[in-house]
Amino acid sequence: MTKIVAINGSPRNGWNTDMLIDEAVKGAESKGAEVTKFDLYKLDKFTGCISCFGCKRDAHKGECVCKDGLKPVLDAVKDADGIIMGAPNYFGDLCAEFKLFYERLVFPYLTYNAEEPCCNTRMIPVLLIMTSNAPDTMYENMLNGYKGVLSKFVGPTEVFVSGETQQVKDYSKFNWTMFDGDQRYERREKVFPQELKAVFEKGASLASKA
Repeated sequence: MTKIVAINGSPRNGWNTDMLIDEAVKGAESKGAEVTKFDLYKLDKFTGCISCFGCKRDAHKGECVCKDGLKPVLDAVKDADGIIMGAPNYFGDLCAEFKLFYERLVFPYLTYNAEEPCCNTRMIPVLLIMTSNAPDTMYENMLNGYKGVLSKFVGPTEVFVSGETQQVKDYSKFNWTMFDGDQRYERREKVFPQELKAVFEKGASLASKA
């Protein structure tokens, strides 16, 4: 059976990022995939890469040797046939908790060997989902960087962006003059359901490729 690992990098369960990931999961499951989902903010304490270089030694080549709350996630990825991952954009980049995971996922595969820069011999498809307050196209360059690195070290990567998301249920409780609450409500009602359908299809496609 095809095994997919889904990773939610958002602290807000049941909101935009989490909803999109869950819909992609449903898409993968519709193709018969078995999906294991992790919420990064619910894991036991973990850090980003600590630069111990244990993953560069022959005994643990390509494997993060740091044993903390992230180890079950990385172990699951080792056996997976595909990955669905998502995170919100905070201050122009994917959120910090996601980046801790990203470092630990990618760095073990980097060999610092000019002849063989990547030691991953089992490339798997990746779906990267980002949500943002900004328009969909605002962070294309940043996301292309993630896509390039993931494609090189983990597997062929597709990016899906949901921009101008609704952040809260009631904008009237906040003095946020940068946002038009009515516009965000309308987008959530009319556009977001279409994005859920689109990401369902991408989850199904990922499972088919795996």
